[in-house]
Amino acid sequence: MIGPLVDENGNRTLRRQVSHNLVAIISLALALSSLGYSAWRNERTERNRSIRQAGFEVLKNLGELQMIVNATHFGLGDVPTDPLSGWGRVSLIGDLCQLLSPPVPAECEGLVHAWGVEWTQLREDEASVKRISERIDDVRNAVLAELRRLR
Repeated sequence: MIGPLVDENGNRTLRRQVSHNLVAIISLALALSSLGYSAWRNERTERNRSIRQAGFEVLKNLGELQMIVNATHFGLGDVPTDPLSGWGRVSLIGDLCQLLSPPVPAECEGLVHAWGVEWTQLREDEASVKRISERIDDVRNAVLAELRRLR
């Protein structure tokens, strides 16, 4: 316990107590700084993990949406050719993009808007296919850039 600053002989006791307990004071400072760093690092790691998982899901759903677009226009194999089924993918992509940093949400909004305008013309209009595919590529590139920035 720290007593008065000066003892009965006029000696400075606080300085003496600090010097006697210097190892304990340094240990306490190191423990507190380590705890702070660990908490920060854990939060950062969890954030990166969430971004990574959302990014991979977006990429997976973008690929599936592109397959729906191509199958609808070109009539490919056993992939669903109903463009209405793309709405589920577009909605999920839009929701997941909100978890990512800018500019990904803005690119996703562009995809959602393009899908809303173009989805009914996918069977006949190659320009619609091109516009939606470009939006898909824009979102894909933004997500990949976001994933590359993770540390």
